[in-house]
Amino acid sequence: MKKIKVTQVKSVIDRSERQKRTMLALGLKKMNASVEVEATPQILGMVTKVQHLIKVEELA
Repeated sequence: MKKIKVTQVKSVIDRSERQKRTMLALGLKKMNASVEVEATPQILGMVTKVQHLIKVEELA
């Protein structure tokens, strides 16, 4: 599977508990933190739910 790099660009302060937990599930705990994850349907669904808080890049 292809991999994606997910970077947190906005804070989770004043966000719903669901969005906070989704960010933790993605492995993002701090501003400007990045993680590389496999692009599974589950991960892509989480990315969609918090797309306003993150930046996504495809890796080769």
